[in-house]
Amino acid sequence: MSGVSTGSTGGGGGDVDWEVLHDAAVEVMRRAYAPYSHYRVGAAGLTEDGRVVVGCNVENAAYGVALCAECGMVSSLHSTGGGRLVAVACVNGAEQPVMPCGRCRQLLWENGGPQMLLRTVRGVVPMTEVLPDAFDDEDLAARS
Repeated sequence: MSGVSTGSTGGGGGDVDWEVLHDAAVEVMRRAYAPYSHYRVGAAGLTEDGRVVVGCNVENAAYGVALCAECGMVSSLHSTGGGRLVAVACVNGAEQPVMPCGRCRQLLWENGGPQMLLRTVRGVVPMTEVLPDAFDDEDLAARS
């Protein structure tokens, strides 16, 4: 985990144990189904009520229907009681932090909001840095 802060940091849900999230992301990454790209990804999120939810990428021969790890994690969030994400860690097959794609950044914003924390190669940052000027429900309300 070179170049990554490993300590706890404050967030909407108190202190975040980034090592616990990292380890959960690594464990689920090992279960990824990536027979085509061989690029395994695991994601782990801390919820506001203290649960850790996880997801891994699931590829498909029809690439467009592949599921990112973050999609699986958000599905796990809702299937285990819902709530909001406070902090998220995503790792690749080398167990290093990896940035979510654009679609997943939007998904994380929707389920964690602007203050949700994301562990990146440059440290822990809020979603406002990961997805500035995000589209959300306020944009839909402004349209009405």
